Amino acid sequence: MSKKNPTSHNSILINADQAVHKIDRHIYGQFSEHLGTGIYGGIWVGEDSKIPNKEGYRSDVLDALIELKIPNIRWPGGCFADEYNWLDGVGPRSERPVRINTHWGMAREDNSFGTHEFMRLTELLGAEPYISANVGSGTAENMSRWIEYLTFDGESEMADLRRKHGREAPWKIKFWGIGNESWGCGGNMRPEYYADLYRRFATYAKNYSGNLLYKIASGFSDANYDWTDTVMKISGRFMDALSLHYYTLPTGLWNEKGPSIDFGEKEYFQSMEEALKMDEYVARHKDRMDVYDPEKRVALAVDEWGVWTDPLPGSKPGYLQQQNTMRDALVASMTLDILHRHADRVRIANIAQTVNVLQAMILTEEEKMVLTPTYHVFHMYRPHQDATLLSIKLDSSDYSEGDGSVPSISATASKDGSGAVNLSLSNIHATESQEISCDLRGMDLKKVDSGRLLTADAVDAINSFDQPDRVAPVTFEDYSLKGSRLTIKMPPMSIATLRMQ
Repeated sequence: MSKKNPTSHNSILINADQAVHKIDRHIYGQFSEHLGTGIYGGIWVGEDSKIPNKEGYRSDVLDALIELKIPNIRWPGGCFADEYNWLDGVGPRSERPVRINTHWGMAREDNSFGTHEFMRLTELLGAEPYISANVGSGTAENMSRWIEYLTFDGESEMADLRRKHGREAPWKIKFWGIGNESWGCGGNMRPEYYADLYRRFATYAKNYSGNLLYKIASGFSDANYDWTDTVMKISGRFMDALSLHYYTLPTGLWNEKGPSIDFGEKEYFQSMEEALKMDEYVARHKDRMDVYDPEKRVALAVDEWGVWTDPLPGSKPGYLQQQNTMRDALVASMTLDILHRHADRVRIANIAQTVNVLQAMILTEEEKMVLTPTYHVFHMYRPHQDATLLSIKLDSSDYSEGDGSVPSISATASKDGSGAVNLSLSNIHATESQEISCDLRGMDLKKVDSGRLLTADAVDAINSFDQPDRVAPVTFEDYSLKGSRLTIKMPPMSIATLRMQ
């Protein structure tokens, strides 16, 4: 283990006049599945709840999510999507059937949160809906009628049913997932079979009334490149995007992922190693896609990602409830940096999940609510949405533990519409401070407009209902500017953002 708080030196060259590509704002998408208390109790409490709400949505959660400028939300799953019949979730709530959520804890699903409730949520948040259709246990006809119900402005059985349920005007919806993890919980399909099935479902995912669907096929997870190769070869010309899922497991093992609290530097370091694998997986899936789509028309949709740990002790295992630490914040910042670098192909992504499930933005318990360290990362990184990624050259010191070694520094530099350069830096090292010498070229740097810093006193530090601000951003001023050279000093395990003009 390293000595306590020595300082390592690093350098970063930013070419402010060398644009790489656009960082699509949809990389900052969220994912809310019918799972545990992610929807019920987390987002939706109903109009009659004692918890302050707006039209049944928790007011505190709404206000916090609005601050993130969420571009899109994926719903209703996940594995849940491939057993969901949308007709169960429309019409008077008192008449909706009760089902069993067989994927997640055999929980009671009363369908009080359905299509209208989800679409209204996206309106309240100013986000675009991303709906995952049921391919595993559903039919192309059922999916087609859902699209008609949502988007057709003429006279038809489905459009009239929507009007009967209180919505006169059709909605606009762009993102449409055709299957989820069809290789696993979505049907245990072979790639050849799914590729043909995708073509059939995509044929009946029609555009009504000027609404153009952006069709997203089910990709694989991690390093299964053969699925990507097969599906792209057979069905690539029928899709707009192909998904990829990757979860950071602190131990790298599905049957024993590791705890979300009360861990040390060894477990923290392993998490950093696992998180960095995203770069390899995205790069190699992109390579397979390039064979069939060299123009990069088809996007790579990383529509499930995040830290997945063992459930909190005492919680229901099927609810995927875990805490959110400074470690998770750094996994988030590193992952966003990776997705930025690959944004020539990665144009939509969704962290799992928004509230109370996996690497959540927000945790709730009855009337209490707390923002997680990951929430603060997404808030600090907002300036990169739809900005232009800039060319950088990063020379980083190493962070070593046992036989492993990772770069100490992760970074993104982008230029926004006003011409300002926004720089995000993460010091991954758990015990060493970092000094970064930043040379900004191609721009007359006059000042650093603002700076924010997120750090903590322990790798497993959390925000609790009793201590909601233990891990929270503060003003950052530990930098000096001489000409075009900026010297930045960062404490261990920290994330900084700077705006330069």
